[in-house]
Amino acid sequence: MRTILVTGSAGFIGYHLAELLLGEGFRVVGYDGLTDYYDVRLKQRRHEMLLRHEDFRAEIGMLEDFERLHALAMEEKPEVIVHLAAQAGVRYSLENPRAYVDANLVGAFNVMECARELDVDHLLLASTSSVYGANTVMPFHERQQADTPLTLYAATKKANEAMTHAYAHLWDLPTTCFRFFTVYGPWGRPDMALFKFTRGILEGTPIDIYNEGEMYRDFTYVADLVRGIRLLIDAPPERPASPGDIGAHDSLSSAAPWRVVNIGNSDKVRLMDFVTAIETECGREAVKNFMPMQKGDVPATWADATLLKELTGYAPQTGIGEGVKAFVAWYRDYYDV
Repeated sequence: MRTILVTGSAGFIGYHLAELLLGEGFRVVGYDGLTDYYDVRLKQRRHEMLLRHEDFRAEIGMLEDFERLHALAMEEKPEVIVHLAAQAGVRYSLENPRAYVDANLVGAFNVMECARELDVDHLLLASTSSVYGANTVMPFHERQQADTPLTLYAATKKANEAMTHAYAHLWDLPTTCFRFFTVYGPWGRPDMALFKFTRGILEGTPIDIYNEGEMYRDFTYVADLVRGIRLLIDAPPERPASPGDIGAHDSLSSAAPWRVVNIGNSDKVRLMDFVTAIETECGREAVKNFMPMQKGDVPATWADATLLKELTGYAPQTGIGEGVKAFVAWYRDYYDV
């Protein structure tokens, strides 16, 4: 039985990935700090459900606590590490930037050190579509330059990509960084739009809609996302045979067994259409508070997910109608609304 260490296992994406891996016969070791960035009870509940599986172990600790993380890694000796834990949220990075440096830079470095010492078969690390920053040519492709981040959150994730590339080259450590595109679904984060919109619509309170509603997102359903991650686990990049040898099935680097992969629906959806889908499932119209663009935000995201399809044969395809329906059903059940 293969063991996979999943950091951020009590998080939205980490929980769903751990459930998928456990269902496929892996042993999963979860590591999570249970921080109070949002309702800790939601995180605790996710861990409680994972602990129903006999092949799941939960360890509570901060990414910055290298001794605790290292002790766990050396004890469990996972063959694969999936690093999802991070200080999330584009807007919160304006309020508490130091949290992003501590968790996303120091924390990622600690995970990389454990992966190097263990010589894992594959290190996978969460990046974000936010790294595309001020780019305006869409759909976003992995080969595009991503040197114009608009928030510290995006900058830390771009730094993670650069850091892991160096480690992949120096230590021959197969590494995949995947860029998420607006992930949503059951057990989602309360700071994200779908959660806020659903709560506001059901409570009859106004919802804030930025850029007067003229925004577009490549919404990616969480089950599609974690399926993509699961398949990428078995597609570690190889070191290029010669300098300059870059191929879709080898690496996006000419010097290391390393690549970046978009995971998105490859579909640009207007924000107001997303709101309409939520209104339909809630059975009532939203009270809309139209706002200007928020600092650091971008008007549109759109993924070119060709590389994911070439590497795994898989393409996310859940539409917003189906995905929103599943979330609203979960929300009503969880909050007894």
